[in-house]
Amino acid sequence: MRSLQLPLMGALFLAALALLACEASAADLTVPLAYAPPAVGVGLISELRGGVLAHNPAARESGSADVNLEILFAKPFQPADPAMAFLVPRIHLGTTLNTAGDTSAVYAGFTWTYDFTDKLFAEVSAGAGFHNGKTGRIVPLDRIALGCSPLFRESASLGYRISQNWSVMATVEHMSNAGLCRSNPGITNYGLRLGYVF
Repeated sequence: MRSLQLPLMGALFLAALALLACEASAADLTVPLAYAPPAVGVGLISELRGGVLAHNPAARESGSADVNLEILFAKPFQPADPAMAFLVPRIHLGTTLNTAGDTSAVYAGFTWTYDFTDKLFAEVSAGAGFHNGKTGRIVPLDRIALGCSPLFRESASLGYRISQNWSVMATVEHMSNAGLCRSNPGITNYGLRLGYVF
């Protein structure tokens, strides 16, 4: 069963990327837009996200899936200029939970969003993640020796807004210690997420 999950997740991820890329025509990309969701939401939270990620494909702990949940907080202010608006990030809190008992993590950081059109957008995020994975020199052959905790965490997404409130994203997330600990193989997950903007 685990051996079938990786090709299925990979196919879904590539299909999502192809669908999202088809939405961007040359005319759409000529005028960048300011970030579409509300700059200052009704409350403290601006967006909730959830999805399924393939867990570290093609490396140790591969062959299982992760459940990803994330909260993004409203921007404190929204500049009118699109380039300046991109520079103001949203704070995020999230977790990536492995369904097979391998490495899971909780994380926090900053998310920057840029709109190519009113539908198509890209994101990058950076922060830190605490995990329950192995950190010692000697670990089981099916586990990753991540060196230490916390780790640096980065992610990138390409997204499409289905409606004013709903969006779908193809996401890649990576955690590693940047060589600051004795072992640094890193862990990379990818998959699909849904977002709901308030």
